[in-house]
Amino acid sequence: MTEAVTPQTGLSRNGGPGAGSVWRVAGPVVVATGLKEARLYNVVYVGEARLPGEVIRIDGKRTVIQVYEDTSGIRVGEPVQDTGAPLQVELGPGLLGAIFDGTQRPLPAMAASNGDPYGAPTISRGVAIPALDRERLWDFVPAVSEGDEVVPGDLLGTVEETEALVHKVLVPHGVSGIVTGVTRGPARVEEPVVRVNGEPVAMMRRWPVREPRPTARRLDPEVPLVTGQRVVDTLFPVALGGTATIPGGFGTGKTVLEQSLARYSHADVVVYVGCGERGNELTEVLEEFPELVDPNTGAPLMQRTILIANTSNMPVAAREASIYTGITLAEYFRDQGYDVALMADSTSRWGEALREVSGRLEEMPAEEGYPAYLSTRLAEFYERAGSVVTLGKEGREGSVTVVGAVSPPGGDFSEPITQHTLRLAGTFWALDTSLARGRHFPAINWGTSYTLYELDAWFEREVREDWSEQRAWMQDLLQREGSLLEIVQLLGADALASPQRVVLAAGRLLREDFLQQSAFDEVDAYCALPKQYAMLRVIRAVHKALSAAVERGAPVEAASSVPAAGEVGRMRYWPDDEFEERAAALISRVEREMEELG
Repeated sequence: MTEAVTPQTGLSRNGGPGAGSVWRVAGPVVVATGLKEARLYNVVYVGEARLPGEVIRIDGKRTVIQVYEDTSGIRVGEPVQDTGAPLQVELGPGLLGAIFDGTQRPLPAMAASNGDPYGAPTISRGVAIPALDRERLWDFVPAVSEGDEVVPGDLLGTVEETEALVHKVLVPHGVSGIVTGVTRGPARVEEPVVRVNGEPVAMMRRWPVREPRPTARRLDPEVPLVTGQRVVDTLFPVALGGTATIPGGFGTGKTVLEQSLARYSHADVVVYVGCGERGNELTEVLEEFPELVDPNTGAPLMQRTILIANTSNMPVAAREASIYTGITLAEYFRDQGYDVALMADSTSRWGEALREVSGRLEEMPAEEGYPAYLSTRLAEFYERAGSVVTLGKEGREGSVTVVGAVSPPGGDFSEPITQHTLRLAGTFWALDTSLARGRHFPAINWGTSYTLYELDAWFEREVREDWSEQRAWMQDLLQREGSLLEIVQLLGADALASPQRVVLAAGRLLREDFLQQSAFDEVDAYCALPKQYAMLRVIRAVHKALSAAVERGAPVEAASSVPAAGEVGRMRYWPDDEFEERAAALISRVEREMEELG
């Protein structure tokens, strides 16, 4: 496919190849007649208000359209205009820091242009505002000269879009040849900055959201996405270019966990898709993200973030499109050689949008009313993640890591979206309602969660050589503690032998002082990998010293309550430049105090 490098139809108001009229209206689904040249997934404008929609079925002379806005007031006989192009997103400088709706319309600009007489921002139906600012000037620094030969994916030049990221302007797909002209200096996104074989190439281009962007080749997932969350990085890491799912019932902390991942994960760009979430939750995201400081660069977090907002009371058709919009924007920055993290919150609401539209189309329902193609649509989304070598002679490496939250009704993981997602995601972070009720956050159940990515070699090479050994010890101890807690619930703690009560004491340290992590604490919200290792090493040393003291005849309660053991809970607040020395000192102190008991 040739990438569109000049303005074309998409959600613009340029005419199209055909016109028809409304024949039937059923919620977000409109049936039109007279669109003789309509094609599947073409964008159309419906009614006098010119509401944007997408062709989803062609049945003889009738064209079925899902409309991205509220269809209230649309009457039979109103005009329908076909643009002749599928839903596309605009790609170029100006994306970072922006807030879009599900079809990439800039929400702040839409609200500002439709304020009511009392000063309250409102968004009217049918508003069409370009995603990228057409008047803003960008300082283009060319990386090619006249006479250079270029192929798709080659670097043409750069734009310093924000303090956190340099925007790379690449040769569009389908364009190759000899550079015949270069323009340096300030330019608008639609103005040509380079000419290839005499043809103008602008900084802005378009791409259909449902079509994956091509790459040279895919890479094996061998490097983790470091998140700073101890339970994630140590027990269930996700690879760069991998996929993860976060299923959990109401109140288990899915949104907070995704926001922590967006803020602290080691990704160059974050795309946060609020798909069908409650308005108050999404409002918090929109208010807090612009004020957050990026811990990696010190600049505002929004300088490397794109927000796509589609609340639960917005039209379901736009909710369905928002997922594709987000993944296409992520692929665009991946092609520039960046690591991108996409947070989808939540895919359950996306699936509900599919179910509602499918019901309007009177399609045969499958399990729990979802359409039979639910698993296919989920696969199309998750399989666009990956770590790749991009097109171009440079051979840049970039990645898109997808983290999708799932909101199963009643926390039932057997429902269709969770089950289909489990077959697609490489990492499963199962949020537990009982842990959330006990105020244990992140409420990731270490007994049911898992990761399919083999990343121990990277951790042993980059952190410590015995990382996998420490991780295996922790998993074994937590499993043994879980079995003993079942016995305690039946018979009480007095029924356990002393070595078993030592396991319970060490397990409690792991759960309360290592796995628990406050997303609202400035110090504890992020934990570096070396600090995670040091904390785990201290807890293992406490377990070893405790076992030795009990073998010498010391009571478990006395050994567990030595002053040094109380310092374990304060490890999370150790400064980053002191944790190695403090860990060694605390281990020595624990061993000494335990020996004094014997």
